[in-house]
Parts: sequence; C-alpha cells; structure tokens
Amino acid sequence: MAGFLLVAVCLLAAAFAFLNGFRDVSSAVAVAVRTRSLTPTVAVVLAGLFNLVGALLSVSFTVALGRELFTLPPGGPGLALLAAGLAAACIWGLYQWWRGYPSSSTHALIGGIAGAAAGSFLKGGPQLVGLDSTLLWLVLLPLLISPVLAFGLSFLSVYPAVWTARHSQPNFVNRRFRRGQSVASAAVAFGHGLQDGQRTTTVILLALGAAGLRTGPDIPLWVPILTALLLAAGTLAGGWRISHTLGSRLVRIDPMRGMVAQLVSSALLFLGAIALHLPLSTTHTVTAAIVGAGTNQRIAATNGRLWLRILGAWIATPIACAVLGAILFLAVSPLL
Repeated sequence: MAGFLLVAVCLLAAAFAFLNGFRDVSSAVAVAVRTRSLTPTVAVVLAGLFNLVGALLSVSFTVALGRELFTLPPGGPGLALLAAGLAAACIWGLYQWWRGYPSSSTHALIGGIAGAAAGSFLKGGPQLVGLDSTLLWLVLLPLLISPVLAFGLSFLSVYPAVWTARHSQPNFVNRRFRRGQSVASAAVAFGHGLQDGQRTTTVILLALGAAGLRTGPDIPLWVPILTALLLAAGTLAGGWRISHTLGSRLVRIDPMRGMVAQLVSSALLFLGAIALHLPLSTTHTVTAAIVGAGTNQRIAATNGRLWLRILGAWIATPIACAVLGAILFLAVSPLL
C-alpha cells in the first residue's frame, strides 16, 4: 500500500507543479501583455524560461524550507496525508482558475495537509509534529504581511517613477517603461520559480522520506529537474483566465506603473527566497503590488468589488482546502 501511495503522491505533486505554473503565469505576464510591452506568445515563453531557471536554482533553498516544515509520520499514514493535501490543493486551484481569481498554491497545499492531519486526529491516527509553526510561518504571517508590504511599496514607488518622467513626452515615457517592463516580467517569473519550485521539491522529498527511500540530506537530481520542467510546462500552457482578471478586470494600469509593480514584486520574492528563506506567495505579492501601483493615479482605476472578492478568496483558500483535505483523508483512511 505504501508503494501505491508513493506513486500517487508523486503524480499529484507533478499535477500540482503543472497547475502552479499554469495558474501563476498571470503573475509574470498579465500586466506586460495588457500594456503591450510584450506579445502574449513572447511573454509566456519568457515566463516559462525564467520559471525553469528559477525552479532549478531553488534547490539550494529546499533544505532551509524543510527545516521550517512539520515532521511527517513514516509509512502509509504520512503518504496519505500528503496525497490528501495535494489533491485538495489541485481541486481548489482548478476551481479558482475557473472563477478567474488569483490565489496562493502554497496556502492551498499547507491548508490541505493541515486538514488531512485533522482528519487523522479524528480517526486516532498519527499527527504532524510542528504543524502549528508551519501554519504560522507559511500561511498566517505571509498572508498578513506580503500583500500589505507589496501594496504599500508599490504605491510609494510610483512617486519617484513619476518624478523621473516629469519632463518627458508621454510616448517616450511609455516606450521606455515598456522596455523596462519586459525585464521586470522576466524577474517576476524568475522569482516565482525560486519561490514555488522548492514547494513541490520539498513535498516529493518528504514522500521519499516517509517511504524510507531517503535517509540523508542529499537531494536526488531528478526531483528538482522534474519540478522545474512541470512548472515551466504549466507556464507555457498558459492560464489566461487569471491573466484577464489581473490585466483588465482588476485595475487599469499604464506601462510605468506596471513596471513599478513588477519590480517591487520581484524584489520581495528575491528577498523572501534568498535572504530570509521565507516562502512568499507570488500571487499575493504580485496582485497587491499591481493594485498598489494602479491606485496611485488620478483616475479611479481599481475595481474595488473585485478586489474585495479576491481578498475573500485568499482568506478562504486555507480554510476550504483544510476541509477538502480532511474529507479526502477520511475517504482513503479505511485503506490504510
């Protein structure tokens, strides 16, 4: 049974990585396409390439992330917890994509695993050691801090950008900032790979450890390569529903403010991954930065009702995935 569950976890982790790239391609390309800085095809290929590179380089941060996670029970129960959490995250991610709402894959995954652990508790099964600290550092604090920080920094950064362009013609300003936005889009995609690549890699490593196939600190080379390829493949597939929400429905934004939002987002993603080893949601960071930059202009450019619905979806994500994870674990628990 443990072998079957290990295969199921690996397949679900592959689906999770693909859907992660498929849904989060909007983070890197939505604004650039909306402001005509890049064509849709070029934007997606660029995002896929830099997602791939970032995910491959995220291996060095996987060990640090693993220290902040819970301790998984060995054998079938631990693998079932991971499988239920991954399945819940995939189901919720597809539902949010269908609605066109950007939401955090990381929060969905941790919420799903936490719900599965609650289901295990109800059945009197083994528990996840350190789950409370994982929920604090990977869900609660990033949910509270990163959107507020991204919104505030993006809003304030518009002022120096406007000051530098105060004596230039609008056509020249737009052309210059479109070029900068092309670079910023690549930076966001690279930051997304750094942040989200380590998530799937860590889950597969946890599954291998629970199955008794990994005992040391070494990371099998095929794990990060598989993660990076699936993340890039999902990006190339392109989830345009969410891109339409960010680029057209949520806020009307010009090339200058688009570049500001993406530079702020990429800087925060780099800081979280490299300096602080803090997992930040790319979706939360980029969406809040876009709204922050779009709010700092004279016209009423932000769709307030849609923004509130997106915030509600962010809060609902870990809760809904926890319920799904508990239901799925209870459904498979008789087989353990």
